[in-house]
Amino acid sequence: MHARSILLEVCVDGADGLAAAVEGGADRVELCSALMLGGLTPSAGLVAIAARAPCPVFTMIRPRPGDFVFSPDEEAVMRGDIAALAQAGLSGIVLGACLADGRLDEAMLRRLLDHARACGLSRATLHRAFDQATDPDAALEIAVGLGFERILTSGGGTTAWEGRERLRRLVDRADGRIAVMAGGGVAPASAAALVAATGVKEIHGSCRRGDPPRAQDARNAGFGDNPVPTDAAVVEAIRQVLDQAGRVATMSGDCSRRG
Repeated sequence: MHARSILLEVCVDGADGLAAAVEGGADRVELCSALMLGGLTPSAGLVAIAARAPCPVFTMIRPRPGDFVFSPDEEAVMRGDIAALAQAGLSGIVLGACLADGRLDEAMLRRLLDHARACGLSRATLHRAFDQATDPDAALEIAVGLGFERILTSGGGTTAWEGRERLRRLVDRADGRIAVMAGGGVAPASAAALVAATGVKEIHGSCRRGDPPRAQDARNAGFGDNPVPTDAAVVEAIRQVLDQAGRVATMSGDCSRRG
Protein backbone atom coordinates (compact mmCIF):
# COMPACT_ATOMS: atom_id res chain seq x y z
CA MET A 1 0.00 0.00 0.00
CA HIS A 2 1.31 3.46 -0.86
CA ALA A 3 1.96 5.92 1.93
CA ARG A 4 -1.01 8.20 2.41
CA SER A 5 -0.53 11.89 2.99
CA ILE A 6 -3.77 12.22 5.00
CA LEU A 7 -4.64 9.52 7.54
CA LEU A 8 -8.11 8.41 8.57
CA GLU A 9 -8.72 7.15 12.09
CA VAL A 10 -12.11 5.55 12.77
CA CYS A 11 -13.46 5.26 16.30
CA VAL A 12 -15.45 2.09 16.99
CA ASP A 13 -17.08 0.52 20.02
CA GLY A 14 -17.71 -3.05 18.94
CA ALA A 15 -16.48 -5.98 16.89
CA ASP A 16 -18.81 -5.17 13.98
CA GLY A 17 -17.59 -1.58 13.92
CA LEU A 18 -13.99 -2.76 13.93
CA ALA A 19 -14.65 -5.01 10.96
CA ALA A 20 -16.39 -2.18 9.09
CA ALA A 21 -13.50 0.22 9.75
CA VAL A 22 -10.99 -2.29 8.40
CA GLU A 23 -13.17 -3.13 5.39
CA GLY A 24 -13.60 0.54 4.52
CA GLY A 25 -9.87 1.27 4.59
CA ALA A 26 -9.21 2.96 7.94
CA ASP A 27 -5.54 3.73 8.51
CA ARG A 28 -5.96 3.43 12.26
CA VAL A 29 -8.72 2.52 14.71
CA GLU A 30 -9.57 4.10 18.04
CA LEU A 31 -11.09 1.31 20.12
CA CYS A 32 -13.53 2.07 22.91
CA SER A 33 -16.86 1.08 24.36
CA ALA A 34 -20.02 3.19 24.63
CA LEU A 35 -19.46 5.76 21.90
CA MET A 36 -22.86 7.21 22.80
CA LEU A 37 -21.23 8.25 26.10
CA GLY A 38 -18.19 9.71 24.38
CA GLY A 39 -16.16 6.51 24.50
CA LEU A 40 -15.02 4.46 27.49
CA THR A 41 -12.36 1.82 28.09
CA PRO A 42 -13.23 -1.27 26.00
CA SER A 43 -13.73 -4.78 27.32
CA ALA A 44 -10.98 -7.38 27.40
CA GLY A 45 -12.83 -9.48 24.84
CA LEU A 46 -13.08 -6.62 22.34
CA VAL A 47 -9.41 -5.78 22.88
CA ALA A 48 -8.45 -9.38 22.11
CA ILE A 49 -10.33 -9.23 18.81
CA ALA A 50 -8.80 -5.85 17.94
CA ALA A 51 -5.31 -7.23 18.52
CA ARG A 52 -5.78 -9.26 15.33
CA ALA A 53 -6.68 -6.22 13.20
CA PRO A 54 -4.41 -5.49 10.20
CA CYS A 55 -4.14 -1.78 11.06
CA PRO A 56 -2.85 0.04 14.16
CA VAL A 57 -5.33 0.16 17.04
CA PHE A 58 -5.22 2.77 19.81
CA THR A 59 -7.29 2.00 22.89
CA MET A 60 -9.35 4.46 24.91
CA ILE A 61 -8.49 4.77 28.60
CA ARG A 62 -11.48 6.44 30.23
CA PRO A 63 -13.10 4.86 33.29
CA ARG A 64 -16.45 6.69 33.24
CA PRO A 65 -18.58 9.16 31.28
CA GLY A 66 -18.75 12.82 32.20
CA ASP A 67 -15.94 15.26 32.76
CA PHE A 68 -12.20 14.56 32.68
CA VAL A 69 -11.44 15.53 36.28
CA PHE A 70 -10.39 12.21 37.79
CA SER A 71 -9.92 11.22 41.42
CA PRO A 72 -6.93 9.24 42.73
CA ASP A 73 -9.06 6.09 42.74
CA GLU A 74 -10.04 6.68 39.11
CA GLU A 75 -6.39 7.19 38.24
CA ALA A 76 -5.69 3.82 39.84
CA VAL A 77 -8.38 2.27 37.63
CA MET A 78 -6.74 3.78 34.55
CA ARG A 79 -3.34 2.48 35.61
CA GLY A 80 -4.79 -0.99 35.98
CA ASP A 81 -6.48 -0.79 32.59
CA ILE A 82 -3.24 0.35 30.95
CA ALA A 83 -1.34 -2.56 32.46
CA ALA A 84 -3.99 -5.02 31.26
CA LEU A 85 -4.17 -3.53 27.77
CA ALA A 86 -0.39 -3.61 27.40
CA GLN A 87 -0.58 -7.40 27.41
CA ALA A 88 -2.75 -7.38 24.28
CA GLY A 89 -0.10 -5.90 22.00
CA LEU A 90 -2.11 -2.98 20.61
CA SER A 91 -0.36 0.04 19.15
CA GLY A 92 -1.13 2.76 21.69
CA ILE A 93 -3.54 4.41 24.08
CA VAL A 94 -5.90 7.39 24.04
CA LEU A 95 -6.35 9.37 27.23
CA GLY A 96 -6.76 12.79 28.80
CA ALA A 97 -7.31 14.44 32.17
CA CYS A 98 -8.14 17.96 33.32
CA LEU A 99 -8.02 19.99 36.49
CA ALA A 100 -11.14 21.63 37.84
CA ASP A 101 -9.89 25.05 36.69
CA GLY A 102 -9.83 23.98 33.04
CA ARG A 103 -6.14 23.24 32.61
CA LEU A 104 -4.83 19.86 31.57
CA ASP A 105 -3.83 17.75 34.57
CA GLU A 106 -0.19 17.63 33.57
CA ALA A 107 0.94 15.75 36.67
CA MET A 108 -1.63 12.96 36.29
CA LEU A 109 -1.02 12.66 32.58
CA ARG A 110 2.72 12.39 33.17
CA ARG A 111 2.20 9.62 35.71
CA LEU A 112 -0.13 7.71 33.39
CA LEU A 113 2.17 8.07 30.40
CA ASP A 114 5.22 7.02 32.43
CA HIS A 115 3.26 3.98 33.61
CA ALA A 116 2.21 3.16 30.05
CA ARG A 117 5.79 3.38 28.82
CA ALA A 118 6.95 1.15 31.65
CA CYS A 119 4.32 -1.35 30.46
CA GLY A 120 5.59 -1.13 26.87
CA LEU A 121 3.02 1.32 25.47
CA SER A 122 5.02 4.28 24.19
CA ARG A 123 2.49 5.82 21.78
CA ALA A 124 -0.42 7.95 22.97
CA THR A 125 -3.12 10.30 21.71
CA LEU A 126 -4.47 13.15 23.83
CA HIS A 127 -8.23 12.95 23.36
CA ARG A 128 -10.78 15.75 23.36
CA ALA A 129 -10.14 16.59 26.98
CA PHE A 130 -7.89 19.00 25.08
CA ASP A 131 -11.02 20.88 23.98
CA GLN A 132 -11.93 21.51 27.61
CA ALA A 133 -8.68 23.39 28.21
CA THR A 134 -9.15 27.11 28.75
CA ASP A 135 -5.83 27.91 27.02
CA PRO A 136 -5.42 25.73 23.90
CA ASP A 137 -1.93 27.03 23.15
CA ALA A 138 -0.69 26.17 26.64
CA ALA A 139 -2.41 22.78 26.42
CA LEU A 140 -0.66 22.05 23.13
CA GLU A 141 2.72 22.86 24.67
CA ILE A 142 1.95 20.55 27.60
CA ALA A 143 1.00 17.77 25.17
CA VAL A 144 4.26 18.24 23.27
CA GLY A 145 6.28 18.21 26.48
CA LEU A 146 4.59 15.04 27.70
CA GLY A 147 5.41 13.22 24.48
CA PHE A 148 1.93 12.69 23.06
CA GLU A 149 1.99 11.62 19.43
CA ARG A 150 -1.12 13.58 18.52
CA ILE A 151 -3.99 15.70 19.79
CA LEU A 152 -7.59 14.92 18.87
CA THR A 153 -9.58 18.14 18.71
CA SER A 154 -12.57 19.77 17.07
CA GLY A 155 -10.84 23.12 17.41
CA GLY A 156 -13.23 23.93 20.22
CA GLY A 157 -16.29 23.83 17.97
CA THR A 158 -19.30 21.56 18.10
CA THR A 159 -17.89 20.16 14.86
CA ALA A 160 -14.41 20.30 13.40
CA TRP A 161 -15.71 22.50 10.59
CA GLU A 162 -16.99 25.03 13.11
CA GLY A 163 -13.60 24.93 14.82
CA ARG A 164 -11.58 25.15 11.60
CA GLU A 165 -9.95 28.51 12.34
CA ARG A 166 -8.56 27.31 15.67
CA LEU A 167 -7.54 24.03 14.06
CA ARG A 168 -5.50 25.98 11.51
CA ARG A 169 -3.82 27.97 14.29
CA LEU A 170 -3.06 24.78 16.23
CA VAL A 171 -1.51 23.16 13.15
CA ASP A 172 0.65 26.23 12.65
CA ARG A 173 1.69 26.33 16.30
CA ALA A 174 2.44 22.61 16.40
CA ASP A 175 4.78 23.05 13.42
CA GLY A 176 5.31 19.32 13.06
CA ARG A 177 6.17 18.71 16.72
CA ILE A 178 2.87 16.90 17.31
CA ALA A 179 0.06 15.84 14.98
CA VAL A 180 -3.22 17.74 15.18
CA MET A 181 -6.04 15.33 14.31
CA ALA A 182 -9.39 16.93 13.46
CA GLY A 183 -12.50 15.18 14.75
CA GLY A 184 -16.14 16.03 15.26
CA GLY A 185 -18.88 15.66 12.68
CA VAL A 186 -16.56 14.76 9.80
CA ALA A 187 -18.47 13.42 6.78
CA PRO A 188 -17.59 12.61 3.16
CA ALA A 189 -19.10 15.91 2.03
CA SER A 190 -16.97 18.01 4.40
CA ALA A 191 -13.68 16.14 4.74
CA ALA A 192 -11.84 17.69 1.78
CA ALA A 193 -12.86 21.24 2.68
CA LEU A 194 -11.80 20.64 6.28
CA VAL A 195 -8.35 19.47 5.19
CA ALA A 196 -7.95 22.44 2.86
CA ALA A 197 -9.06 24.95 5.50
CA THR A 198 -6.93 23.61 8.34
CA GLY A 199 -3.89 21.83 6.95
CA VAL A 200 -4.46 18.80 9.17
CA LYS A 201 -2.88 15.53 8.07
CA GLU A 202 -5.10 13.28 10.19
CA ILE A 203 -8.89 13.00 10.33
CA HIS A 204 -10.94 11.20 13.00
CA GLY A 205 -14.54 10.07 12.65
CA SER A 206 -17.08 7.50 13.74
CA CYS A 207 -18.21 6.99 10.13
CA ARG A 208 -21.75 6.04 11.09
CA ARG A 209 -24.87 6.33 8.98
CA GLY A 210 -28.58 5.88 9.52
CA ASP A 211 -30.64 5.09 12.56
CA PRO A 212 -29.68 2.42 15.09
CA PRO A 213 -31.21 -1.02 14.57
CA ARG A 214 -34.03 -1.62 17.03
CA ALA A 215 -34.28 -4.67 19.22
CA GLN A 216 -37.80 -5.52 20.30
CA ASP A 217 -38.68 -3.95 23.65
CA ALA A 218 -35.02 -3.32 24.57
CA ARG A 219 -35.43 0.41 25.01
CA ASN A 220 -38.71 0.11 26.87
CA ALA A 221 -37.12 -2.42 29.21
CA GLY A 222 -34.53 0.15 30.27
CA PHE A 223 -31.54 -1.25 28.41
CA GLY A 224 -30.95 1.94 26.41
CA ASP A 225 -30.81 2.71 22.72
CA ASN A 226 -29.01 0.47 20.28
CA PRO A 227 -25.81 2.03 18.92
CA VAL A 228 -25.59 3.48 15.42
CA PRO A 229 -23.15 1.14 13.66
CA THR A 230 -19.97 2.10 11.85
CA ASP A 231 -20.62 1.89 8.11
CA ALA A 232 -17.86 0.53 5.87
CA ALA A 233 -19.26 2.51 2.95
CA VAL A 234 -18.90 5.78 4.88
CA VAL A 235 -15.34 4.85 5.88
CA GLU A 236 -14.52 4.11 2.25
CA ALA A 237 -16.16 7.33 1.03
CA ILE A 238 -14.13 9.49 3.43
CA ARG A 239 -11.00 7.52 2.60
CA GLN A 240 -11.49 8.23 -1.12
CA VAL A 241 -12.11 11.94 -0.46
CA LEU A 242 -8.95 12.17 1.64
CA ASP A 243 -6.90 10.36 -1.00
CA GLN A 244 -8.06 12.86 -3.59
CA ALA A 245 -7.34 15.77 -1.25
CA GLY A 246 -3.88 14.39 -0.65
CA ARG A 247 -3.19 14.15 -4.38
CA VAL A 248 -4.35 17.73 -4.90
CA ALA A 249 -2.13 18.95 -2.06
CA THR A 250 0.85 17.05 -3.47
CA MET A 251 0.37 18.48 -6.95
CA SER A 252 -0.02 21.99 -5.54
CA GLY A 253 3.20 21.58 -3.59
CA ASP A 254 5.05 20.31 -6.66
CA CYS A 255 3.84 23.29 -8.70
CA SER A 256 4.93 25.71 -5.97
CA ARG A 257 8.41 24.21 -5.84
CA ARG A 258 8.78 24.34 -9.62
CA GLY A 259 7.56 27.94 -9.61
